[in-house]
Amino acid sequence: MDLARQRPLPTTPTGPDGHARRRRLAGAALAALTAASAALAVTVPASSAEAAPGDLVWSDEFDGAAGSAPDPTVWNHETGAHGWGNAELQNYTASRANSALDGQGNLVITARREADGSYTSARMTTQGKYQPQYGRVEARIQIPRGQGIWPAFWMLGGSFPGTEWPASGEIDVMENVGFEPHRVHGTVHGPGYSGGAGITGMYQHPQGWSFADDFHTFAVDWKPGEITWFVDGQQFHRVTRASVGANAWVFDQPFFLILNVAVGGQWPGYPDGTTQLPQQMKVDYVRVYDNGSGTTNPGDPGGLPTGTGTIRIANGFCLDVPWGQTHDGNRVQIVPCNGNAAQSWTRGSDGTVRALGKCLDVSGSGTANGTPVQLWTCNGTGAQRWAYDAGARTLRNPQSGRCLDAEGGNPLHEGQRFVIWDCHGAPNQQWTF
Repeated sequence: MDLARQRPLPTTPTGPDGHARRRRLAGAALAALTAASAALAVTVPASSAEAAPGDLVWSDEFDGAAGSAPDPTVWNHETGAHGWGNAELQNYTASRANSALDGQGNLVITARREADGSYTSARMTTQGKYQPQYGRVEARIQIPRGQGIWPAFWMLGGSFPGTEWPASGEIDVMENVGFEPHRVHGTVHGPGYSGGAGITGMYQHPQGWSFADDFHTFAVDWKPGEITWFVDGQQFHRVTRASVGANAWVFDQPFFLILNVAVGGQWPGYPDGTTQLPQQMKVDYVRVYDNGSGTTNPGDPGGLPTGTGTIRIANGFCLDVPWGQTHDGNRVQIVPCNGNAAQSWTRGSDGTVRALGKCLDVSGSGTANGTPVQLWTCNGTGAQRWAYDAGARTLRNPQSGRCLDAEGGNPLHEGQRFVIWDCHGAPNQQWTF
């Protein structure tokens, strides 16, 4: 982690403006950091250890049409040209020119130099929307390159800004500064160990190649009292309560996620004649797995277990978007499971159930027995909120108090459509993820 950026403005989170595919899948401070990195390059070998992830509990796969916005129910855009406590140059915007899906399953954050010579980029957070506590937190990213370019994937304590930084805590999963294309850094900051005293580790590409050349997976395995860092499954850094000495350990609380690309700043320095813009950071996915630590999202409404995958009814058929057509009003059905995108549902921390960029919706926001259930543009209404009763295995719409029900009852059959109905827990209302 950098030595300079950890001095945020009072009301602004600190930090940089912070596939083979899944489907086929300053001054002295800078000098000190450079010296430390050089030492780490020799003294911190990669380990073959890898934390085995368990169940996927939350993810954003960034599926959607090219040019569309990141999911606003998950991501906030922090905006402005404040220097962000680190003398950075960029103005963070909410424009699609700086953050958009590419239609190939990636989020793309683009740093640009505008016609007037200024710089723009994007900084996105899950603050107040998804704030896990513990788990294996990972992202598959192809970072940008160039002098003065500063990409990051990191987390801040959910108590921020009510609890000021660094007492709120910060976990930097991955940072890179352009003058070290073959190195990435992982760091924690807390009271008594922030800024230049952050507890940091560095990972060097095994072949000495640039991390910008391809996608890489950056992860932390976060448990009570310990955090371990990985790049492409290779462990390179570990911090425990003992690592902070007499200082407070501030990492046993919910944290929110941050993705950003900064331009300039006290650690990376500033663009020069070698820097080519625009530069893009491509994010294939962000995922959180259960690592046996009771991974939670305290803000999760309605007890809907988050994650992405099939939703299966009692006879093993899968909930399906007919013919993969995403027009509003397409009635969902059950058919034999086939593993395609029309049967891949993301259960969000906001209580939504999504496929192909649309939401599982109760028609007309109805509440009566027999109201059809369909695919519809996500709109944040109660018609698109769902809760799961693990004992009865029912999916309930809290607005109506009724459950997702196979129309016509049992026996279940291919092509059966769905409605809401009084919850009774019979097989035509039993779901597993």
